[in-house]
Amino acid sequence: MVNLTINNKKLNVEEGKTILEAAKENNILIPHFCYLECVHQIGSCRICVVEVEGAKNLQASCMVKVREGMVVKTNSEMVRKARKVLYELILSDHPKDCLSCSRNQNCEFQKLGETLQVHDYRFEGEKSKTFIDESSPSVIRDTSKCILCRRCITVCNEIQGVGVLNAQKRGFKTAIGPADELPLGTVNCAFCGQCTTVCPVGALMEKDSTRQVWDALLDESKRVVIQTAPAIRAALGEEFGYEPGTLVTGKMVSALRDMGFDDVFDTNFAADLTIIEEGNEFLQRVKSALNGGDAVLPMITSCSPGWIKYVEHTFPKELDHISTCKSPHMMLGALAKSFYADRLGGDPKDIYVVSVMPCTAKKYEITRPEMMNNGAPNVDAVLTTRELARMIKDAGIDFRTLDDSEFDSPLGLSSGAADIFATTGGVMEAAIRTVYEVVTGRELPFDKLKIEPVRGLEQIKVADLLIEDPVENYKFLDGVTVKVAVTSGLSGAKKLMDEIAKGESPYHFIEVMGCPGGCISGGGQPRPTNNEIRMKRAQAIWKEDEGKEIRKSHDNPFITRIYDEFLKKPLGHKSHELLHTKYTQRGIYNEYQE
Repeated sequence: MVNLTINNKKLNVEEGKTILEAAKENNILIPHFCYLECVHQIGSCRICVVEVEGAKNLQASCMVKVREGMVVKTNSEMVRKARKVLYELILSDHPKDCLSCSRNQNCEFQKLGETLQVHDYRFEGEKSKTFIDESSPSVIRDTSKCILCRRCITVCNEIQGVGVLNAQKRGFKTAIGPADELPLGTVNCAFCGQCTTVCPVGALMEKDSTRQVWDALLDESKRVVIQTAPAIRAALGEEFGYEPGTLVTGKMVSALRDMGFDDVFDTNFAADLTIIEEGNEFLQRVKSALNGGDAVLPMITSCSPGWIKYVEHTFPKELDHISTCKSPHMMLGALAKSFYADRLGGDPKDIYVVSVMPCTAKKYEITRPEMMNNGAPNVDAVLTTRELARMIKDAGIDFRTLDDSEFDSPLGLSSGAADIFATTGGVMEAAIRTVYEVVTGRELPFDKLKIEPVRGLEQIKVADLLIEDPVENYKFLDGVTVKVAVTSGLSGAKKLMDEIAKGESPYHFIEVMGCPGGCISGGGQPRPTNNEIRMKRAQAIWKEDEGKEIRKSHDNPFITRIYDEFLKKPLGHKSHELLHTKYTQRGIYNEYQE
């Protein structure tokens, strides 16, 4: 422990902490900007400077470690003047169009100006070269708003391990983006949107789809169907003043009805369907492999489109390891334009499907040519959680006063297993609940439905499942220990893929989620997102699961009915036509390769 003094308060803090961390632990506010806990720490903006007794210059508190006997002033006249000048210098190269900016009232730079009480713009001069990059279907770059904090560089390179964003050129000409000034849509970006969650301003944003959806709602010839992913219900409330982790499922459904959507379905239904299809695909692969066939193991989940695009670029020779199942919202879109259209007796072309997703990569996913049936896309538009909140506010709906409503049938009933798709490990946990019962004929005990080894925020989690005394059709699994692994974030996925590429992977089944913590912290979720907020959202999802009467995908009666009435059987002809897909080898850039 180290003894120091901050603003005349004597403190005792752990050795190795920075001044900023020591102050925060003791409820002393040091304004800061580029620093982001657990993500980014380089001291580039200098807003967090403090006066340290004996030092020649002001010190960046996010970088300087505490020392025994250190005396620090965070609010001296010198510090306050320096912070205001630094802020004004950054502001001098920033557009002042706050009222029309999508980050208005949710902008860290704007809030910092209020904290520092900066009211004058004393510095004006030449502006940096600016442009808007709209080449990506998921993320827009507006360089006029970039303040060079470099948070996006850290999250892209160190946390996600993709590395398409870097500082290009030097000095006044510095710009953040891909090399050679290439547009974002032309390089190996995963479109995960993690850069949009850490950007403090409006320099990186999801591509807006709200106008497109409003146009569909106003088109009387369209039946507009909306579906919501499981992660939305645990995060949307944050945009309306609720604590992180507050479940707002019923209010969300009511808001969607008030906005004019004709049908409000739950992507969870298709998550249950995914477990049936993916579980059968996994058992089919294992049986083939154990009998000397050419089935490829380990099998890897395919719910995350950012992960899919990453592996297409980075490990194009290993695509056979990925499950052929479409992601759940694409499955539901395909069913809405086939099964549901048949039930209505209408033309599938008149059905417009909107997905509310925690993920910016889903905007890219719906543009893939593989995600079409009968010449029409499975899903027509994707809204992020943030976009949906903006639309609810735009519609004049008082979200907090809404009554709770239920999802529409038949594509609205789901199990608790589907809810946990929102968290890292959730797909694996849901699969184990179903596959174990199918293989052994025995139910997992109620207390075993919570599969602890695959839960939590660790980058890679592993578990073993010993199969004993299986039913007749699965005797080939008797005595087999099924090894599974779970990871979230693309840098974790790379570690597991390196093992596969080297032929050293010990696993049978791997779950990959593209964003750290899973969909609860997707690129389209409310800001900020840190580990504390991730855990609160995850706990809300686990609570939703535990409160469900049905907690296993194969117990969902509507899943049974859709196979009886329409799909006929898992992995059958109809299922392959509507629910399965293929992937594409790509190069360093966003090109297709034969």
